[in-house]
Amino acid sequence: MQQEEQWSSKLGFVLASAGSAIGLGAIWKLPYVTGMSGGGAFILLFLLFSVLIGFPLLLGEFIIGRSTGKEAVSAYKKIAPGSKWHWIGYLGVFTCFILLSFYSVIGGWIVQYLFYGVTGMIGQFAGGYEGLFTATVSNPIGAVAAQAAFLLLTILVVAKGVQNGIEKMNKIMMPALFILFIVLIVRSLSLDNAMDGVSFFLYPDFSNITAESVLFAMGQSFFSLSVGVSVMVTYSSYLSKKESLVQPAVSVVGVNLFISILAGLAIFPAVFSLGVEPAEGPGLLFIVLPSVFDQIMFGKVFLFLFLALFLFATLTSAFSMLEIVVAALTKNKGGSRGKAAWLTGLGIFLVGIPSALSYSVLGDATIFGKTIFDSADFLVSNILMPVGALLISIFVSYKMKKDILRSEVIQGSKGLNGLFSVWFLLMRYVVPVVIVVVFLNVVGVI
Repeated sequence: MQQEEQWSSKLGFVLASAGSAIGLGAIWKLPYVTGMSGGGAFILLFLLFSVLIGFPLLLGEFIIGRSTGKEAVSAYKKIAPGSKWHWIGYLGVFTCFILLSFYSVIGGWIVQYLFYGVTGMIGQFAGGYEGLFTATVSNPIGAVAAQAAFLLLTILVVAKGVQNGIEKMNKIMMPALFILFIVLIVRSLSLDNAMDGVSFFLYPDFSNITAESVLFAMGQSFFSLSVGVSVMVTYSSYLSKKESLVQPAVSVVGVNLFISILAGLAIFPAVFSLGVEPAEGPGLLFIVLPSVFDQIMFGKVFLFLFLALFLFATLTSAFSMLEIVVAALTKNKGGSRGKAAWLTGLGIFLVGIPSALSYSVLGDATIFGKTIFDSADFLVSNILMPVGALLISIFVSYKMKKDILRSEVIQGSKGLNGLFSVWFLLMRYVVPVVIVVVFLNVVGVI
């Protein structure tokens, strides 16, 4: 059957794939953990595991999607008909559905902060920025309305299709992301004592490398590339059969690492210059950084740029999460993409409401001692994604025909035969073992 959608160029595919990979975790979590886990030493570990774990998995998903030309569920059915392997696709669709339900809550917080910035309300809350954050997340109506606004933006783009929606917006947002980062880095590095922050972030201190930081580097190497949820299966199914798969995979890994380093260079010089304690997660983004920007010239402008940057990063990831569900419903099936995007988006919004209310009216509701928001996060990050990545690595290396794998890897250059051999060995023997180790660590077994 003729494909309904296709990327207009390899660049469009790379930017969309990189946009999917570069989310909030890569920008706020990785830089922080890098600084606390040996700086440059941790970056070297992350780079090593990205090459040994993240890249093989990413290329594996690319092969599944491009070789079949089908979305996540149908791709597995085509390769292994009459088997249960297509449940990997359903697992990916379910994971992205749940992931976007709470991810959109954070996107909503960013939308609210941008609204505060535009209206001049951002510095007028009692209790400073900590009071502002508490007021933002504890307001049930505001949190749900902002989550809806974020999902609305996501739906409008995905409903327009691959070329006219996702690709077009990524071609705008990804370069804008780079430009905003460069502007912020230049401003951060111009502050007094900025190099203390650079040293904290990049100086290799192997004495701070612990077993925990090694495991985090391994886990982050595949979490940060959007692998394990079959998003890249769906995205690569829109890629021309003539294009190389290795080049885009290398580009996505490289861009992801580069953005993580840029984030650290934008954040830590400013934080250290003003003597603020670096914090992780929402505290860094919504409390510490606004306080930092407040103390520099044109701080409100730079804060607005920073929030816009975070919104772009959050949206480009959200596009891919919604797309895998929409594609499963419509690709090669003749269904209405627009209708599927709206219905799916509505479903995600409804499922996400309890997460949006986790800091207000549902604050006392817990699952195994965690809030609904944190429970959804734990389920996706620590269980569903590693299980998905493990199943994909087994499927590619044991269920797919080796000659098909080889032809897809060497497409565009016969000189990639050597790379194929190394990749196949990593995919069959190294990647599954690493994923099992990381999984057992995050669930507290080891």
